[in-house]
Amino acid sequence: MSGRGVRVGSHAGAGDLLELVRSGRATTRGALQQATGLSRATVGQRLDRLFRAGWLREGAGGPVGSPLGGRPSITLEFDDAHALVLAADLDTRHARAALLSLTGEIQAEHTGTLVIEDGPDVVLDELGRWFAELLAKEGRPAHAVCGIGLAVPGPVDTDTGRVVQPPIMPGWDGYDIRARLARAFADHASGPAGVPVLVDNDANLMAYGEQRTGYADCSAFALVKVSTGIGAGVVVGGSIYRGVDGGAGDIGHIRVPQGADALCKCGSYGCLAAVASGGAVARRLAETGVPAASGSDVRDLLTAGHPGATALAREAGRVVGDVLATVVTLLNPGVLMIAGDLAGTPFLTGVRELLYQRALPRSTAHLDVVTSRLGERAGLIGAGAQVVEHLYAPERAEERLAALGV
Repeated sequence: MSGRGVRVGSHAGAGDLLELVRSGRATTRGALQQATGLSRATVGQRLDRLFRAGWLREGAGGPVGSPLGGRPSITLEFDDAHALVLAADLDTRHARAALLSLTGEIQAEHTGTLVIEDGPDVVLDELGRWFAELLAKEGRPAHAVCGIGLAVPGPVDTDTGRVVQPPIMPGWDGYDIRARLARAFADHASGPAGVPVLVDNDANLMAYGEQRTGYADCSAFALVKVSTGIGAGVVVGGSIYRGVDGGAGDIGHIRVPQGADALCKCGSYGCLAAVASGGAVARRLAETGVPAASGSDVRDLLTAGHPGATALAREAGRVVGDVLATVVTLLNPGVLMIAGDLAGTPFLTGVRELLYQRALPRSTAHLDVVTSRLGERAGLIGAGAQVVEHLYAPERAEERLAALGV
């Protein structure tokens, strides 16, 4: 048998063997022979390339396969110590950056104020500075970084890494984020030029991180991020569903009847984000004299038990729950996760009230409505995982091995 995306027979290369080992589908030389149909000698040659690159290591011996005894099979493991990944998650007024292992453990982290309206040049240059500081803090060289992942609060064309008409990212439309962030990293960390940079929507990467770490067996997973804006990420069959050009999950701009007079940042009236996002709740609180300017301010008020914020969050949850009834009917997910600044009990209660009232019982019979497990780190972990999956996918791994000369 073969794993997803793995070639068999003479076409199976070192990258295919690496994929089988990383996924756990084949972790001994004998299992690799069986999975690919390659001879013992050819498997050995392919594995030798991976050992020389430092990508594989031998682990402990596995159980003895024969009832007659004999030596246990030596297991093969992906060596996550040979490189590092940098990741950042941008929100409207703050950001997080982290240094991660290849298996997703956060080695060092930095959080700070970073205003997305200051524009891509300023923001990405500052991220390059943060990355350099993280490496210095851990005493790691810049050349150990194999790639950078970035989560942004807007729709992304993943082929180009550019955001497309982002409502809450003025000045970012069509900007070459990949090249600028790679240059900022090289400038501040004295790193290699042209380090691979992957950019995706923040809700997509949050969903990817949460699904991989906590719900790997869920074949249809949906996450809704409710912060200053509203967005959704969907993971189907272990892969992010992006739609034709990266616009899937942009539920913040679905029109709702409660918002006929509410002007959205996209320029339209009646969008869900204009009525029920953290930004919308903050505006309503500010109108009553409560100091609040963003979703993070609302989160702080909710944590403090502010009664006005609590009531408005529950009301916002009901509006979002009404929209999610349609989303759940369409996607039939096994898990619906609520994340972001408003993802607390009041908002979740409102979501459940309307969701279960409006959705067909068939659509919710096997649905778990939950809150985030990874919290504010979900986007970072998802961004790091996406970089690793891209760089060590079979065909890309073959290219990188050839470039290394092994």
